[in-house]
Amino acid sequence: MSSPEDDPLPEAVMLVEGAVAAGLKLRLLGGLGVRVLCPDFPPRLRAGQDMDLACAGKRRRDVAAYLEKSGCVPDKMFNNLNGDRQMYFIAPSGRPIDVMVDRLVMCHTLDFRSSLGNSSLTLDPADLLLSKLQIFELNAKDVHDITHLLSGLPVGDGSSGPFIDVARFREVVGADWGWWRTSTGSLEKLPGLLAENPALVPPDARFDPLTQATLLLDAAASAPKSMKWKLRANVGDRVRWYELPEEVAH
Repeated sequence: MSSPEDDPLPEAVMLVEGAVAAGLKLRLLGGLGVRVLCPDFPPRLRAGQDMDLACAGKRRRDVAAYLEKSGCVPDKMFNNLNGDRQMYFIAPSGRPIDVMVDRLVMCHTLDFRSSLGNSSLTLDPADLLLSKLQIFELNAKDVHDITHLLSGLPVGDGSSGPFIDVARFREVVGADWGWWRTSTGSLEKLPGLLAENPALVPPDARFDPLTQATLLLDAAASAPKSMKWKLRANVGDRVRWYELPEEVAH
């Protein structure tokens, strides 16, 4: 059983809020970002959970200096070799911190720089959702985060609060067939996954996640497709369209 002491969110929020106060664009990624956007849903906690953050490449050295000043210990060799795309630190609590720079590179590459202009502590909800939908081999925590986002935030083109921006979703999946193939595939898996484990839908969900998934599938189908998309679509599944990322050693 995990306890409140295992919860990395307070420390992560403190670091991001401090960065924002210092004029730095540092945002929450992953499950912690989902929790900030869906605060009323039960959290997914596990012992030793790390913190995933995102920053802009132009000021990554300032972000690194801020984190060090805040008591975070850098992996200097790793950061010197990989700092243009990823940095690694140990927080004062002993938790690992991964800082993605400009892009999240997993099964596909998500350029999240446009998300860093918002006033939130997280990346934009559409980018957080895309960061999960791009995973070809979904695991339980990925399905949890996808379901919570679709249960807690409206899918649309505008809202008085946080929302999953259909225009951003269409932009990404319409430009790259591989992105489209994996993201729509993840959404199409959702009904079966939730039928197997209905408890993944949080209590008091604001929205039906399957209805929202259908809205996104319709958006993907109607999104304008680039010439690159159409050429790759002709090849289809005959050639692998995704990467299987390996864990980076620190």
